[in-house]
Amino acid sequence: MSTNTYKKGPLAGLRVLELGGIGPGPFAAMMLADMGATVIRLVRGKGWDKHPILNRGRVTIEVDLKNPESIEAVRRIAQGCDAVVEGFRPGVAERLGLGPKDLHALNPTLVYGRMTGWGQDGPWASAPGHDINYLSLTGGLHAIGPKDGDPVPPLNLVSDFGGGGMLLAYGIVCALTNAQKTGEGQVVDAAMVDGTSLLLAMTYGFLADGFWRDERGSNMLDGAAPFYRTYRCQDGRHMAAGCVEPQFYREFLRVLGLADDPLFADQHDRALWEEQGARIAALFATRTRAEWEQAFADTEACTTPVLSLSEAHRHPHMAARVTLAEHDGIVQPMPAPRFSGTPASAPEPQAASAPSIEAALAAVGFDPDEARKLVADGVLAAPDTASCGERVVR
Repeated sequence: MSTNTYKKGPLAGLRVLELGGIGPGPFAAMMLADMGATVIRLVRGKGWDKHPILNRGRVTIEVDLKNPESIEAVRRIAQGCDAVVEGFRPGVAERLGLGPKDLHALNPTLVYGRMTGWGQDGPWASAPGHDINYLSLTGGLHAIGPKDGDPVPPLNLVSDFGGGGMLLAYGIVCALTNAQKTGEGQVVDAAMVDGTSLLLAMTYGFLADGFWRDERGSNMLDGAAPFYRTYRCQDGRHMAAGCVEPQFYREFLRVLGLADDPLFADQHDRALWEEQGARIAALFATRTRAEWEQAFADTEACTTPVLSLSEAHRHPHMAARVTLAEHDGIVQPMPAPRFSGTPASAPEPQAASAPSIEAALAAVGFDPDEARKLVADGVLAAPDTASCGERVVR
């Protein structure tokens, strides 16, 4: 079997060791695998996370990190890789003999990507936490939610995946580019508090120039503006309006029959936003989402239906681009972004999406007989994938 499902992709030929975790680390490794990298995912014992999407496109190997032979095998794998994705708490990898200094001694060009919430240093470096905690410290969570209500977590998209996993993948590729030029590897310290703060760059800029009020539900992009919010329809579903530019706002008002209403003459008069929003909300409540979708079709009003997760892949535009597709009975997002010269292949069904352990080890320099012996002796083991959809929560 091929050692790499994704024969195409800008990262074809890249070899990555993933020291398995949950959430943002696997997401970064998924992004690298989606783009063609050969990723070997190591998990500790039977309590591994069997997520059917985040873990796609790479081989998973169970390893006992209390076994010196297994640790040595992991070190050998790292020696043949270009990058490592590691998501332990600070100090854990070092205690295992798998920290950056340990592996750089074997492979000086190795890029060692570290995924944590608080970072490798600072007074909270070793504290536990989750997306909501990291987001809360950046100011981002404070800014999301209704004016007179409590902050609302935006799923775990911002810190775990945007400020965490995505920034880690970006950092690894940046460091690999430098390693190719200099022959020197380095550590990538990807902290979710850092990455989330970076995602807030525009908002902090608005705050600095006085355009943003540091209170929820009071700004153009946080639900206060009647031209940038959602509206409930007659059937309980919603439409999303994002008509920020004046020409799109005029089209929005035209469809609603409000083009000549003096209440809406000044788009950016904050004193009128509440009254304007109430009038518009009353109009949306008179028709179903499907009726409003039809009314706004082929206009430039920047007004769209709010689709559920179960509906999204059926939308004509999403379907035409195959942004979401069903594989192995699971609707999942396809690799992104897209490349004109080195396109990534779509993920295959879970059972066929990863090479055998022996083939994966061969890709990082193991002799075939040695690889087979490591598996036969239980130093490296194939996990039970019978219930690949099970999510193990730890």
